[in-house]
Parts: sequence; C-alpha cells; structure tokens
Amino acid sequence: MKAFIALAVLLVLAGAYVASQLQTPYKGFSDPVFLEVKHGTTTSEMAGELARTGVIEGPWVFLVARALNRSARLQAGEYRFASAASPLEVLRRIQKGDIYFTELLVQEGLNIFDMATAVEKQAAIRAADFLAAAKNPALIHDLDPEAKSLEGYLFPSKYRIYRHTTAAQLVKQMVGEFRTQWSKAGNGGNPHKAVTLASLVEREAHLHEEQPRVASVFVNRLRIGMKLDCDPTTVYAALLENRYRGTIHQSDLASDNPYNTYKHVGLPPGPIANPGIGAIRAALAPADTPYLYFVARADGTGGHYFSESLKKHLEAVSQYRRARQK
Repeated sequence: MKAFIALAVLLVLAGAYVASQLQTPYKGFSDPVFLEVKHGTTTSEMAGELARTGVIEGPWVFLVARALNRSARLQAGEYRFASAASPLEVLRRIQKGDIYFTELLVQEGLNIFDMATAVEKQAAIRAADFLAAAKNPALIHDLDPEAKSLEGYLFPSKYRIYRHTTAAQLVKQMVGEFRTQWSKAGNGGNPHKAVTLASLVEREAHLHEEQPRVASVFVNRLRIGMKLDCDPTTVYAALLENRYRGTIHQSDLASDNPYNTYKHVGLPPGPIANPGIGAIRAALAPADTPYLYFVARADGTGGHYFSESLKKHLEAVSQYRRARQK
C-alpha cells in the first residue's frame, strides 16, 4: 500500500513538473531564431531543431506538447522566435501558421525606380535585383507585346514578403495582381495604350475624383493631334537617361527622348508609372468634357482648374501664380 501511495505521489509530482515545463517560457538564444518547417517535416525533427536553437529547453517537452494535441495540424512555413515562449505556445504558433513575413505597401503612381528604393528599404530585397526583374517584360508580353519592361504592370497594393522572397517572385506576384485588377476593370481596350494613359493620369491627378476629367484632357488632346505637355513624362525621360536632378530644366523640355511629350505628339512609348485601379478605369472610360487644359489650384487641396480654351487656361495659371506669391 505504501509503495502504491508513493508511486501515486511520484506520478502526481511528475505530472505537475511536466505541466509546469509545458507552460514555462524558455529562451536559450540571444539573436532571433528562424525555424523553417518544410512540408513533410516530422515532429521529432521540429523538436530537435527547436531545442538545438534554444527555443525550447529540450526535445521532449515539444514532443509531449504534441502528444497532448495530436489533432493539431502543424503548418509549413518559416517561423521567427524573438522572445521567450513556452512549448505549448510554440506549438500553438506552428499550428496556427503564424509564419514570419513583412508587409510591403506599394503606393499608387510609383515608377520602377521609386519601387526599387521602397522595396530595398521595406523588404530587404536589393534595389538592383528588383530593377533587373522589373525591366524584363516577359511576364506581361501575352497582354502587351509592346512592353519594354514591367512598368505599369506592377500593381500598387500591399504584399507579404517572406525572408527568402526574391525580386523575381515579388514582381511575378505584382503582375499577377495587375491581371486580377485588369479583369475587374473589364479587360477593355488595348492594354498598352490604356495603361500608358492611366500612368499619366495617376501622376497628374492627386484627387481620385478628378482622374476621369484629367483622362478626358489627354484624350481630347490626342484626338486633335495636340501635344500632351505632361510634366511627369519629361521627368521619366530624364530618369531613363539618368539625368534627372529633382526639378524639370529647359534642357529636359527640349530633350528628344520619345517619352518627352513636350517634344513629341501622342502617348509616350509606354507607361511612366504603375497606376491604381481608379486611374485604369479613368483611362478606359474618361469623362466626356471639352477640356484641353488643367492647372493646379493654389488652395492646397490637390485639385485642378480645368479649361477648354488657352485664354481661360492662362487666366487660371496667372491666378495660381498670384495666389502662390501671397
């Protein structure tokens, strides 16, 4: 009887110890630990790696935690451990699929050069690698055989970036999102022309509600053979030639670069930025207006004053300059 009681007490103490170990946070590392769980990884392999890297004290605690949660489905992916966690918490994170990633927010209207800088800063992908991938148009040639790069087709959105995500994988994801949004917009018209026009609209219209009107100005000018005189195209021409100095100079306006719409009639050879869905829809369905000109308002709203005649436009320009001098 005494032996039975002693055994029972021993079992209770052992159970209490195991329960305590399962719930006690442990940290046997200094720098954050990354654990990659591949498809087919066994529980024993996970336990061994977690113990080796100091996430848990020993393999047995993770194996016990797993045994107590046999129905849990452990998900593949890469996990980051930066603070002390109990074996049960570690198991729960892998069960939940709490994999490590960063979020890359790509704003509307960025060109590939802007994007490369943002990607290197936010996602630790080298700018040079991103540019190399973005300059290869192969991913979009079925939709736009004229494309010289992926400019215009890297859709502005929020993207998950994993530690081993490559530049090629990222641009493929962004082009995939463009295809989704293009389908939602109705797949209308010639993608090359529509996206090129949309990129100009995106760069010029700071208010979404003005995008159809800005698009109408460009369409009206194209219809009568009038130069677009779009500043952002001049900037883009300078960027392509690695001579942009932060502002537009007279030499930029006089450049023979085909993207310079102060020099050449018609749309530029391709997109100058990556437009959002609003600008794409505006390019596909511009407002019906008589406008041929627009100039920024001086009230700080980001809006524009639209004119159908040069006389009214020059009056609006003078009004803008006077307001700016106050």
